[in-house]
Formats: sequence, structure tokens, C-alpha cells
Amino acid sequence: MTTIQAYQMTGKDQPFEKVSWEVSEIKEGEALVEIAGCGVCHTDLSFWHYGVPTRKQPPLVLGHEISGTVLEGPADLQGKPVVIPAVLPCGECELCRGGRGNICQKQQMPGNDFHGGFASHIVAPARYLVPVPAAALVDYALAEFAVVADAISTPYQVIKKSGLRPGDFAVVIGVGGVGIYAAQLAHILGGKVLAIDVDQAKLDRLGEIGITTTLNTSGLGIKEIKKSVKGLCKEMGASRFGWKIYEMSGTKPGQELGFALLGIASTLSIVGFTMDKLEVRLSNLMAFDAEVKGTWGCKPELYADVIDLIIEGKLNLKQFTETLPLSQINDVFGQTLAHKLEKRSVLVPDF
Repeated sequence: MTTIQAYQMTGKDQPFEKVSWEVSEIKEGEALVEIAGCGVCHTDLSFWHYGVPTRKQPPLVLGHEISGTVLEGPADLQGKPVVIPAVLPCGECELCRGGRGNICQKQQMPGNDFHGGFASHIVAPARYLVPVPAAALVDYALAEFAVVADAISTPYQVIKKSGLRPGDFAVVIGVGGVGIYAAQLAHILGGKVLAIDVDQAKLDRLGEIGITTTLNTSGLGIKEIKKSVKGLCKEMGASRFGWKIYEMSGTKPGQELGFALLGIASTLSIVGFTMDKLEVRLSNLMAFDAEVKGTWGCKPELYADVIDLIIEGKLNLKQFTETLPLSQINDVFGQTLAHKLEKRSVLVPDF
């Protein structure tokens, strides 16, 4: 018998409520995981504040960026530290068999389809849990690996999907939250990175990881921005063709800018989410032989690649991640909504 303690969402903008319940047994194919940490994502804010409906009706425990230790489940996983993928595919359907498991229509998402990670424990499908090797925990606490579940794996997948090659001009629009990891990954994978944001403090932080070409677009019009971007591309010695553009801000202006920057043989990848609609000229895609790609989560198969980058010391978590007590969830959500936190918050159970 395990007592799960958690903070659940009861309604839009309502304070999270502390609750508990008993789990007497788990089903075959499931795992009981003691949670080390759960990251706070913009998607959680979308559910809690912006009115995006969850698939399981509230009250619901949110949180889909989860790391922890398996207490019960398959024998080969018991006692092991793991990351729980934010998207858990069925593994059997047409999409899964075709390598598109991240958009499996039978997928299960913690904090959306079932109770998530702002809790002491979670019961989740065991099939795609990703073991965290001991070598990865030499320099990091297991809680810090929670961000791998979405904030890092999602931009990793979209960068791989975009076909980024060493030397490509990589434009990252929005470097708060997921965007700062996207910029870091594009840099690691050989892109010549230009980071764009309206917050100078966020741009300045990138200097810590060797990204020094930035553009603050606050107060600038599209034409001014395009001229500046072209100039910076030339200064960096990158090609004026085949740009890889990553829209991470989840804002209408960010998405409008991403589309405006599309040029010959360019690829625009949409990662940020907004309910706002855009008016764009789709004929640009034809004229430039350009592409626009979406992405949803990350295939579990790619998580090991991300963890390897951390073990190798190429990908830094500590500079952009901070752990906070789960009991501060209401304060953390409020500060996140108000853009007052500089780092990705990971909430650590302190019941």
C-alpha cells in the first residue's frame, strides 16, 4: 500500500489543493515511480490559466516533466532512476510503427490523460520509461533530469526533424523556457545560432554557453528585423539559403516573425503554442520551396541521445534549471505566469 500525496488543479486559476490517496496495487504494464522532480512547463500554464482543456477532467494533478525512481513494475526497471517521457505512445498503432510514436493517437500524457508529476509518486505506463545511467548522476541530481522529459527532448526532436547540419544558420525565436535549450542544442549540433528575444536578460544568459550572436527585437518592425537578421547571417559566415528557424516563443508576434524570415530552401519549425491565429501568405512556401514543420513532444527513442549529451558534458542543465519545493507550487505558478523566474523550475516533493 502506497500513499500518494499531490497538489491537484481544481479549476482555471484556482489554487492547487493538497490531496492524498492510496494505491494498493499496480496493473501489468505499469510502474509505480517515486518522484524526484517535476518541471513546470508552459503547457501546465495553458491548462491552469489559459483555458486549454485537459483530456481527463479536473480535478487533476498536472505535471509531465518527471524524473524519479521505479519502486514497483517490470523487474528490469525496479530500483532504477528514470525519466518518464512526456508523451507515452502505445507502440503498436500505424503511427508508432511508422516512426511517429510522438503523435500516437492512443498516447498517454501525464498531467493530461492521468494524474501527473506534482506529487510524491506516480503510476504510469512502464513500456517507455527511460533509465538514467549512474554516469549521468555524478554531476546532477535526479530531480534535475526532469527537464529532459519535455523542455530538452522536444527541441532536440524538432532540430533533428529540421535536418540541421553543421554550419547551418539556426534562428531561435524566444529563448525563455524551452527556447534556451533549443539554442543550446542547435549550437551543440553545429548550427550558427542567432538567438532572438524581446528580453535582453534572457539573451545575455546565452553567453554562458558560447552563444554570442543575439538580437533584441523589442520595438522593431518586421522589415527592420529581417534586415538585421540578414546582416548577422552574413557576419557569421552562414549561407543566405536553407535557414533553420525555430519558433519557441508561443506568441503571435514570434510566429509571424518566423514565417516572415522564411527564405529560399528554409525550414520553419513551430514548437511554441498559442491560441492566436495568424494571417500568412502560404504561397511563400511554394515560391521559396520552403517548409513549415510542427512537432509534438518527443519520441521516447530519442531520449537516450539527450542523456548522452549531458553525460558527455556538452549539454548543461544547472545554468538554466532550478529546483524548488513542491509545497511552493502556487507561488511558482504565479511567478512563472508573470515571467519573474529566470530558470526552468523543477518542483521537488517535500511532503
